[in-house]
Amino acid sequence: MLFNSQAFLLLFLPLTLAGYYLFAKHRAQREWLLISASLFFYGYWDYRLLPLLVFSICANWLFARWIRAHDRKGVFVAGIALNLLLIGVFKYADFFAGSLAWMFGEQHTPWNIILPLGISFFTFQQISYLADRYKGEAPEYGFREYFLYVSFFPQLIAGPIVRHNELIYQLDAPPDRPGMYERLSRGATLLAIGLVKKVLIADTAARIADPLFASAATVQLSLIDAWVAALAFTIQIYFDFSGYSDMAIGLALMFALSLPFNFNVPYRATSIREFWRRWHMTLSHFLRDYLYIPLGGGRHGLKRQSLALTVTMFLGGLWHGAGWTFVAWGVMHGVGLAAHAWWSRLSAFRLPVPAAWTVTMLFVITGWVLFRAQSFAEAVSVMESMFGLNGFSLETAKYEGPAYIILIGAVVALIGPSSQDVALERRYDKPWAAFATASALVVCAILVGSGDHSEFIYFQF
Repeated sequence: MLFNSQAFLLLFLPLTLAGYYLFAKHRAQREWLLISASLFFYGYWDYRLLPLLVFSICANWLFARWIRAHDRKGVFVAGIALNLLLIGVFKYADFFAGSLAWMFGEQHTPWNIILPLGISFFTFQQISYLADRYKGEAPEYGFREYFLYVSFFPQLIAGPIVRHNELIYQLDAPPDRPGMYERLSRGATLLAIGLVKKVLIADTAARIADPLFASAATVQLSLIDAWVAALAFTIQIYFDFSGYSDMAIGLALMFALSLPFNFNVPYRATSIREFWRRWHMTLSHFLRDYLYIPLGGGRHGLKRQSLALTVTMFLGGLWHGAGWTFVAWGVMHGVGLAAHAWWSRLSAFRLPVPAAWTVTMLFVITGWVLFRAQSFAEAVSVMESMFGLNGFSLETAKYEGPAYIILIGAVVALIGPSSQDVALERRYDKPWAAFATASALVVCAILVGSGDHSEFIYFQF
């Protein structure tokens, strides 16, 4: 089920909220209701995916209990192995088989294994809990609260990646405690902001980027079209994923639960390191705490740090998708982070802020071309056109979306407050604020009713 659908906005959400607050004084009932709603939400896509989700949750909960009662290392390794096996089979089996076949000059016929929605997110979430249990930094939770922690529908399919100590303790507090109406209104505001990002900006930018990237697979784009394609996707992916995160956080707040922020105006970063501190923050924190630091982090010199950064981002790229373009994108960012570390340590020279921002954004935009392209050939074709290697033709191709959406998206991303600042920090107890929020919800609900709405980009991961 999509957040940006009438079935969700007009039926699922109101009914689930009503039932949840009906059982506000009864913790067990409201949590089981929310679990049931979350399973329905997940199974709405394909009911065949439900057994895997339920099995994953039950198995990890049992492993978490056994870690403290039996051989800790053996149980921990078995739990991690099971999680990696599940994600390896369902997400990477065809990729690895195809790569091996290519190495030996063979042809692999895809097995067409169904990719369970959100498997990367709920698997990483549970790996982090097992790791914390193994280190003695996490308590043993009851089955119901652990099941809800993993399956909670706002963050189940595309994050944020929520850690146990960021959510489960909140279940103790009744949702109708003081501040209920403020939480509902601020959550609804963040939901409206996320819908506007997705429906009005990201989906419009997609109608520019998609046909241009499709054309690049067969013909050379002009200089202008290549930059339009790259910039359109730069806007699309930011507003698509940050829009989802805003909706997830807003929806959780409407259920009186707080999720961690996932974006903090990343396109204002003046270094690649700062970019990753602002982009997909929960994934960045996961990679830092469970990969980068265990690999040595910055504690053993620049060479070791460079290796840790490159390996971490290599795995981060692979996490994003079963394709070598994602791996190359991850390595590209790992090398960029390593270069930044060497520059910061060894050079006293610092670029002026405008120059540092320009270099950072050129790096990020070029990386997005690699991330978006369906093949290396397509990515190289677009990049060559962007930097004039295919000539300086200024002819423009046809695409559906209005090009001005790129400018609008850039202004919103680079100027003004963040969405969480608008929805959660500022006072907006004015009639115009309520009218704006309600109008945005109504307009978006009408627009998604046309059927011209798309899945979120990160659903494929």
